[in-house]
Amino acid sequence: MRALVCRELGPADRLRIEDVAEPEPGPGEVVVDVAAAGLNFPDTLIIQGSYQFQPELPFTPGAEAAGTVSAVGEDVTGVAVGDRVVALGLFGAFAEKWKVPADGLIPIPEAMTEEQAAGFGLTYGTAYHALKDRAGLEAGEDLIVLGAAGGVGSAAVEIGKAMGARVIAAASTDEKLAFCRELGADDVINYGTEDLKTRMRELTGGKGADVVYDPVGGPYTEPALRSTAFGGRFLVIGFASGEIPAIPLNLPLLKVNSIVGVFWGSWSRRNPAASQRNFAELVQMVEEGRLSPRVTQVFDLDDFVEAFATLSGRRAIGKVLLRP
Repeated sequence: MRALVCRELGPADRLRIEDVAEPEPGPGEVVVDVAAAGLNFPDTLIIQGSYQFQPELPFTPGAEAAGTVSAVGEDVTGVAVGDRVVALGLFGAFAEKWKVPADGLIPIPEAMTEEQAAGFGLTYGTAYHALKDRAGLEAGEDLIVLGAAGGVGSAAVEIGKAMGARVIAAASTDEKLAFCRELGADDVINYGTEDLKTRMRELTGGKGADVVYDPVGGPYTEPALRSTAFGGRFLVIGFASGEIPAIPLNLPLLKVNSIVGVFWGSWSRRNPAASQRNFAELVQMVEEGRLSPRVTQVFDLDDFVEAFATLSGRRAIGKVLLRP
């Protein structure tokens, strides 16, 4: 089978498509024929050795995919050959077949295509965990989403609306903000041309945001934190800008704010039952029509360099997929 293989750490152009042996499931495992796999910001880091964990070389990157179960190992119950599923893992998804633990699979709702499902697991899992478990977002609160047109950002916009919040989407271009409007954002901020702190205060009537969702970091973090409401929650999702900001700790002190870290992958491995409950609730929202994951950019596996560049260059709008 064909797979994208990392044999030396570095930029995406060092990756190679190779013919490798097809995986066989062991006890508690299944093999999924991959229809599409989601490309995420951590994938751009792991191939450079810059992520929180590092698999041994060589390895195939990719942490989420959707497809059809083609083989089932011993001691597997509740999953059968032919089932349409979302699969999640640490790496290995950018291939024609992927061997994964059976207990982490998510059934694909009938209302969702496999391409939609391929970008559902990591981004929607992260956003829902952040807003529900870490921030305790309540209906009627003001939610500011930075990087709102990207994968985890657009998921937060949609989930925030489904949870009853007033969502203000912030992004760097008018094109991205138009996409956020389509997702249901109530207001938008172009932080490429507008002052983020000033506009946040204007759009919240001077109160500030109850919750800030920040997957960007860099120069936007401090002004956004300064524009949170008294008792607000600031969610640290990641650093797509490439810069980890230094925060003056008097800011959360003065406003009794909470700076809350969100590492969904680590949390879900420690709390698998809670993670499964969250996904059951997300699937229900899809079936009720409250969520409709959008796929905007799909690349063939042969075009992986362009796909990685789209993400690392922050040109992505919505979810980026690789199709093996």
